Amino acid sequence: MTDAPMTAQAASTATAGDILSRHLTAQAGAFLRALPLAVGEAGARPGTAAAVPTAGTADLLRAVRRVGGLLHTFGSLFEQAWAQESRTELRWLLNLLALEPGYVRRSARLLGALDSLSGSDPEGTGMLAGHAGAPKARALLDRQLTLARTRAHSTVLQELRSARLHALADRMTLLVGEAPLLESAGGRASTVLLPQAAAAFAALSATAQQLPLHRAATPYGGDGMRRLGAVPAARGAVDADAALAADDAPWARLRILVKRGRYALEVCGRSSSELDELDAVLARQQEAADAAVTAATAARTPRITPATAYVLGVVHADQRLEVESARYLVGRRWPELPPGPDGWLELPPEGWGHVAAPGTV
Repeated sequence: MTDAPMTAQAASTATAGDILSRHLTAQAGAFLRALPLAVGEAGARPGTAAAVPTAGTADLLRAVRRVGGLLHTFGSLFEQAWAQESRTELRWLLNLLALEPGYVRRSARLLGALDSLSGSDPEGTGMLAGHAGAPKARALLDRQLTLARTRAHSTVLQELRSARLHALADRMTLLVGEAPLLESAGGRASTVLLPQAAAAFAALSATAQQLPLHRAATPYGGDGMRRLGAVPAARGAVDADAALAADDAPWARLRILVKRGRYALEVCGRSSSELDELDAVLARQQEAADAAVTAATAARTPRITPATAYVLGVVHADQRLEVESARYLVGRRWPELPPGPDGWLELPPEGWGHVAAPGTV
């Protein structure tokens, strides 16, 4: 097996099944190589590790995302029950592997924000400098996130030794040999794969067009916080958490579709650098939104002082402004991207069968 692109002659005669099998073989092989490393890394590090994921876990996440994305976008070319079961199991593993790294990043983000707000630097003094609630708020966040990270670590350790993971590994082993493709995958790659990739980009474009990009026209505008009452909540009551969750949901959906678009372009041998950048911005937006939820939850901890709750409220607002800053970048970047599915798929091809370079997520 080689990760090099197919030759021009081979690419011109390749079937859709040839291309999909090549990509699945490469990613399933990466999965099987990374799995024992990820299991070993999880077992070797304490639950309070300062930096995860490490190499094995990162490579495993990368392979899981790509196999799952391929099976979603081009799923109609596979045996349907197998494809659905595989997507379900890959989604389970993806969510599992993302638990601990998510808490590590959230801890770094929130504690870093609080330290910046309560400290001084050459640019000036933070608005919480000298505030009596800042040290207690920091200790509370650190304690709650450390506990959550430790629990996530225990869950990961348990599941990485489970029969469910062994069954998924067996599924990937069989995939290296032969993917359960349907007869329709025997057509020319360009004829069969491009329409399915175009459908993925049509969904991406439709979702982006439904977003309120005009409201993200200025960075740090505070628009989202002023609109909390605009989302109707159950039983006529306005619930800030529900309103923010409803506001965040379409942006999270956009990021999923951006990832699927990236992986579809890889299968089609097209460049995805623009989507790589957009994915990174949406990742920052989502991490800030998740951090804001954590700060709001901490502020409702029973028996904390009003000063501590105030500081946590400021941190929550700071993260929501970070959300809006990232959305502003999306709103600025989206109109510059290729218009519609055809715009993406007409980018200069790197060659059918091209496999993504290691290191991209």
